[in-house]
Amino acid sequence: MSDATLHATDHNPDDFVVQIADQVESFLVAVTEVAKGDEPGLAVPFLLLEVSQLLLAGGRLGAHEDIVPDERYEPDPGFEPDADELREKLARLLEPVDVYSEVFDPYEPRKAPVPARISDDLADVIADLRHGMVHYRAGRTTEALWWWQFSYFSNWGSTASATLRALHSVLAHIRLDQPLEELNGLDTDQSTLGDETLEFEAGRVMEEEIGAPLRLGQAQE
Repeated sequence: MSDATLHATDHNPDDFVVQIADQVESFLVAVTEVAKGDEPGLAVPFLLLEVSQLLLAGGRLGAHEDIVPDERYEPDPGFEPDADELREKLARLLEPVDVYSEVFDPYEPRKAPVPARISDDLADVIADLRHGMVHYRAGRTTEALWWWQFSYFSNWGSTASATLRALHSVLAHIRLDQPLEELNGLDTDQSTLGDETLEFEAGRVMEEEIGAPLRLGQAQE
């Protein structure tokens, strides 16, 4: 794909929606496979790669002109599977590094960092993408594109971006042989997550406490 094709904002809508749908489907399949836990040592690197590739699709949606749906009101998409099972699998897989600290909006001054969970973030992104995929598979391609673009700006774009930073940080600390800072007292907002108390008391999380459970590779000499 040439740079001109990649960055164009006036694609044939049919071609554009197929390309975005392919990227979305690839992400959905890949994260579902990672969540099975068959290769825990590769979980963080694989997720970093998949989120990075998804954000390329998001960037293309963001650069595209506003997509207008065919109908004034969104058609009923029908049954959509929830992402709770996926969320729980990812939480178990990523337990040593699942909770991280995030600034919700860098352009709002004096906003304190808030705790977040990679597993929650990925499940939320999956839910948004699946919603659009239901429209796409039903042949409502413009509706699918509109939803993916709208939800990119309103939710999954910022969520995936925060997740990418967290995953990058985990790998950077390990590959550069740098211990993580203390995370004592960091917990998540139970009213937002709908769970009981979710606390993360890591103390000083050293490389071996992260690398061993996830079986991440050591930094090369």
